[in-house]
Amino acid sequence: MEPQPVDDRLIIERLEFEGFCGVSETEREAPQPMAVDLALSLDMAPAAATDDLVRTVDYLKVTERVLAIARNQRFHLLETMTERMAQAILSEFPVAEVTLWVRKLKPPVKGVRESTGAKITRQAADDPQGVKPAGWLVRHRPLYAPGRALDLACGRGRHARYLAREGFQVEAWDRDAEALKELRATADSSGLSTITTSLVDLEQTPEIPPASFDLITVFYYLQRDLMPQIARALKPGGILVYETFLIDNHERFNHPRRREFCLNHNELLSLFGDLHVLAYREGALDPQKGPFTAALVAQRPA
Repeated sequence: MEPQPVDDRLIIERLEFEGFCGVSETEREAPQPMAVDLALSLDMAPAAATDDLVRTVDYLKVTERVLAIARNQRFHLLETMTERMAQAILSEFPVAEVTLWVRKLKPPVKGVRESTGAKITRQAADDPQGVKPAGWLVRHRPLYAPGRALDLACGRGRHARYLAREGFQVEAWDRDAEALKELRATADSSGLSTITTSLVDLEQTPEIPPASFDLITVFYYLQRDLMPQIARALKPGGILVYETFLIDNHERFNHPRRREFCLNHNELLSLFGDLHVLAYREGALDPQKGPFTAALVAQRPA
C-alpha cells in the first residue's frame, strides 16, 4: 500500500474576514468580524525536494476558496459554515486531512471576552459527495501544463473543477443533464468561468475534434469504439489520463455488474498502443476493499 503521510501540515493562522452567520436575521444580514485557522495535512516531501509549487497545495488558492464561501454565503450556524469550508477544501485540493477553527471575534454573547467558534477535523474519506479529484489525476499533475482540456463522461465535474482551478480551459461532456446542471451551478458559485458543459451521448460515438486538446481525462467510463477518437483528439504532445475498473473488480465485488464494462489485464495499454506511456498501474491499493482499476497516463507523440 502506498504511504499516506499526514505528519506534514500546512498552517494558515488567523485568516480574518467579514462573514454572515447567526441565528437572527440581523446577524446574517450585517457582516461581522470573524477568523479561521486551518491545518492541512499533506505530504510535503515532493515540494521540498523540487522547490516546485505544483508539487504542493497553494495556500493562496485555499484562502481564496475559504473567503469566497465566507463572504458570499449566509449561515445560521457556525457548524454549517465550518463544514462547508472543510468539504470544499477536501474536494478541491490534494490533502489527506483538514482541521478548521472558525470563530466570531465579537460574538453577541454577554461575558465572552475573546470569541465563540466551531473547530472540526475532517479526513478525505469523510467527503460525502465523492467529489475529490482522483488521486491518479492529482499525482501526475506535474506532467501536463495548463491548456485546453476535455473531461469525458464528466458526471458532476469533480475533475473539470479541479482542472479549471489549475488553469485549464475545460470542456465537460456528459449525457446526464442534471449532473451538468449541477456542475454549472457549482462552477458559477465558485467563480470558475473556464468550464464549458456539453450534453453529449457518448454511446452515439460523437465527433471529437481531432488534434484539439492538450489534456483528455476519462474516469470510470469504458467505451472501446471511442478510443481511436480519443487518441486522435489529442494535440501532438497532448496527455491522456485514464482510469477505470479492471475485470478483478467485477469478479470480486460484482461491480460493475456487466463484465464488458471492465478492462482485461493490459487491455488499456493495447487500446492506446499508439501513445507513449508515461505511467501505468493495475490493481488495488487495498485488495480486500478495492477498487481494482487500470490507470494510464500517456502522451501523443509530438
